[in-house]
Amino acid sequence: MADGIYPTLGRQTGLLREMDVIAQNIANANTTGYRAEGIVFSEFVMRGGRDTPSVSFAHANGRETRFDQGGLEQTGGTFDLAIEGPGYFSVDVAGVPHLTRSGAFLAGPDGGLQTAEGYPVLDEGGAPLFVPGNAISIRIAPDGTVSADGQPVARIGIVAPTDRGAMTRRAGTMFAAEDVQPVENPAVLQGFLEASNVQPVLEIARMVAVQNAYEMGQGFMDREDERMRSMLRLMEQ
Repeated sequence: MADGIYPTLGRQTGLLREMDVIAQNIANANTTGYRAEGIVFSEFVMRGGRDTPSVSFAHANGRETRFDQGGLEQTGGTFDLAIEGPGYFSVDVAGVPHLTRSGAFLAGPDGGLQTAEGYPVLDEGGAPLFVPGNAISIRIAPDGTVSADGQPVARIGIVAPTDRGAMTRRAGTMFAAEDVQPVENPAVLQGFLEASNVQPVLEIARMVAVQNAYEMGQGFMDREDERMRSMLRLMEQ
């Protein structure tokens, strides 16, 4: 008798997870370099007995990340960097290289280039990148070469995963990937930041659609529950 409720309950659970993801996207609409997420629904079919039909369930355990580039915003900041096209900045997080498109960097007390959280930015060799503290002018070329007062001092590592599907999302704008390779002919823009690729209007439209679908499913479950209660009352008579 509950064959109609269980699949709907699974769908409702998935819709709640999708709503959480949408809310997270909207909350990060102004986060530099953020990549929007979506929910992947899959079907699980439970086989019935000889005289019992199979039951189809909806699962929403998978997530997908949208990697399309966000808009470029000019800031004029010396260590505000954006990548136009493929590639990621390499950042050291607790000894493990992570990838990010968020280039809002700053110079630490020791001259090391770092993220706002204090994670060191890595050069093309995988070592922390340092800039002279007494330099009057810092210029960063499109290929990532850092020059202090006209003299090259380092080159920012711009890498890409060999398999983008194998990237694992970490906190904030960070991703982990086991196999990476240098990007040929990168396009680093100094004085720019890449905005989040979240499109708020589309996310709000998705939120409304998910809310409507959830309410429809809830209405079905309420009617099905009342139908079963009516059947039980008739059986008790």
